[in-house]
Amino acid sequence: MVSKKPARWSGSDDALRAVQVAFDVEQAVMNAVRTAAFHNNLSTSDQIRQVLQLSTAQRPKRPRLTVSLTAQDYDILAARYGIAPEDRLAIKERVTQELIHFAKPAGRR
Repeated sequence: MVSKKPARWSGSDDALRAVQVAFDVEQAVMNAVRTAAFHNNLSTSDQIRQVLQLSTAQRPKRPRLTVSLTAQDYDILAARYGIAPEDRLAIKERVTQELIHFAKPAGRR
C-alpha cells in the first residue's frame, strides 16, 4: 500500500535523495575550511559547497550550537545546577545561560 505524502513535504524530495559525504583530509585542510566557514558565517558544509562552486541554501539558518549529552551528563549538570535530572528543559536553559556568560568579553563577566 502506497500512501500519498502531504504536499508540504514535496519540497524535501531533493534533500531526501542527497547523500552525506565525509572527506578524510589532514588537519590543516579541516582547519582551513573551518576557519573560512567561521569568517564567512557559514556552516562547514556550506563552506565546502562554496569551495566546490555548488549552490547553497539562500534562506538563513537558525543559528544554534549542538552537543550530545548522555544520561550521565544530565546527572552531572543537574547536580551542578540543583535541578532534577529529568527536568531537561531547565537544564538546557541553565546551559544556555552558561554559554552566554562564557561568550561575554572578560571585562563584562
